[in-house]
Amino acid sequence: MADRLRNATSPYLRQHADNPVDWWQWGEDAFAEARRRDVPVLLSVGYAACHWCHVMAHESFEDDDVAAVVNASFVPIKVDREERPDVDAVYMAATQAMTGQGGWPMTAFLTPEGEAFHCGTYFPREHFLGVLGAVRDAWADGRDAVVQHGAAVTEAIARTTGPLPGAPLDDTALAEAVAVLARDADRADGGFGGAPKFPPSMTLEHLLRHHARTGDAGALALVERTCEAMARGGIYDQLAGGFARYSVDARWVVPHFEKMLYDNAQLLRVYAHLWRTTGSPLAERVVRETTEFLLRDLRTAEGGFASALDADTVVDGRSVEGLTYAWTPDQLRQVLGDDDGARAAEVLAVTEAGTFEGGTSTLQLPRDPDPAWWGPVRARLLAARAARPQPARDDKVVTAWNGLAVAALADAGALFEEPTWVDAARACAELLLDRHVVDGRLRRASRDGVVGAPAGVAADHGDLAEGLLALHQATGEPRWLAAAGEILDVALERFADTSGQGGFYDVADDAERLVVRPRDPSDGPEPSGQSALAAALVTYSALTGSPRHRRAAEQAVAASGVLARQAPRFTGWALAAAEALAAGPLQVAVVGTGPDAAELARSARRSPAAGAVVVHGSPDAPGVPLLADRPVVDGAPAAYVCRGFVCDRPVTTTAELAAALRVAASEPSSRSASASGPSEA
Repeated sequence: MADRLRNATSPYLRQHADNPVDWWQWGEDAFAEARRRDVPVLLSVGYAACHWCHVMAHESFEDDDVAAVVNASFVPIKVDREERPDVDAVYMAATQAMTGQGGWPMTAFLTPEGEAFHCGTYFPREHFLGVLGAVRDAWADGRDAVVQHGAAVTEAIARTTGPLPGAPLDDTALAEAVAVLARDADRADGGFGGAPKFPPSMTLEHLLRHHARTGDAGALALVERTCEAMARGGIYDQLAGGFARYSVDARWVVPHFEKMLYDNAQLLRVYAHLWRTTGSPLAERVVRETTEFLLRDLRTAEGGFASALDADTVVDGRSVEGLTYAWTPDQLRQVLGDDDGARAAEVLAVTEAGTFEGGTSTLQLPRDPDPAWWGPVRARLLAARAARPQPARDDKVVTAWNGLAVAALADAGALFEEPTWVDAARACAELLLDRHVVDGRLRRASRDGVVGAPAGVAADHGDLAEGLLALHQATGEPRWLAAAGEILDVALERFADTSGQGGFYDVADDAERLVVRPRDPSDGPEPSGQSALAAALVTYSALTGSPRHRRAAEQAVAASGVLARQAPRFTGWALAAAEALAAGPLQVAVVGTGPDAAELARSARRSPAAGAVVVHGSPDAPGVPLLADRPVVDGAPAAYVCRGFVCDRPVTTTAELAAALRVAASEPSSRSASASGPSEA
């Protein structure tokens, strides 16, 4: 068999390089082979940290009998959904249309033209063998019906992925979205809905912005309850920091143990903004520990961030979920001694019966222990855990998720005045702009500093621009603003819907042609491409005064408006962008150097005003529009509070600045609706 996966950028594909299944990578060569042999395509989509992907691999793809059937009757293609989200989106839509549900591993059977005619997710070995035989026979005996069914499925996908009519999100719609979320909220345990529970990162940011804009105490209470429940539950790693992908129960006790970069980057930013709003010591602890986790466990040698830590730990050839993380009372006593071990079991809710499998428990922290005792105990337990078998790391560097990490580290670093965090954001941004931009176009991922072939999707452009804009605000350096503008201009040229509906497709107009051009406005575990670009356009327009980018942001938010009104839980980032639009643009320019200027910048950054942008630097700093024509006042540093570049008189004290921000945040946004560039009021 050909060895087609061994040199892939994707660690997931590399995991399958030694399978007896004769895998192909996604591409025209594979479909040409299917046409040459006149056989269907078996498409298997997953990702490296996926537990059930590993199970199906061990049961079926490593099995010689299964491989013999696959190789004889199909052209098998293996796809990493994280590297090819466009392929995943198209065939996940087909899977959901056929089965009513989706998930990974995703298993789809395609015609040689790429149209799906039978789909599923995880299949146990014997069931999978039956499916393979049935599909083989259907292709041989009922080809016309199979092809017709595939064409019908493709037509249905095209209808469901078409644009929705535009619906601007005004104050009434934004208030109604919060009311719907309040009805869906779990008042006892935080979050929304029941088990399994996923961290609602973008919804939490939306609610924080809504509270900042309107003063709605109920919106803030939803955030506080959810953030505290997650931080004290088993979904949060009480020893190493960082969050798992989701909780299998409604109380956040037992996680699905994979730890994803996109979750932790987004949650880091949410907890930083919660601290900014409330001063919560718990939020500060989570920010610091999660940053430690990112820098210690996910940072790559090149300065980027790896995609994930696996859900499983491999022991004696078996994948065991949770082995690294779960504890028994006896294990605690072995590490800490009888007294501290018993105390730790009580503090961490580790019981003899256990909360997880085999009498083990995940670690929770229902109450804050004595820090003088907990600090050394936590360090000893973490050191002991490090001696256990560890989960594998998916070390590909995904553009979008690294953009989220840049935004979180730059934002939190500026808020907490931690320059090493900002330095980490800067190093990651430099890597992305140096390695992931090829011939002026963005690529999706790299590994070991070598960029892969897949093109960047809309989310890559939006999330990277968002990160660069946060870094510009944290540093005052103009290069990040310029780079963000270039990325957004490519997105406006190549991804925008030019039919008049507004919004963005997930792939560029010159990207590889799939059976449909994917477009999904819903925010899942990460921002959709449309929401990511909308949010970045809002920020860019506030920093530059560009009416063109502001209009594009408004159109993109409106393109998500119908879905946001119907299902606000699944449009959190679009709603967050809408809150920023409703609140502003609100801008703060701090000019001058020295301690007084730093204090003004600190005060501005700690204002929770929804979507506000803050830049600190020298007057008329080249390449920084917000600082243009903003002089110091009588030789002293000054802060200018502006709406759409229409500014009030400069202030020189933090008290005056706080008052000016309160007034600006309470004003109707119509004041700046017609502003088209810098001016002074």
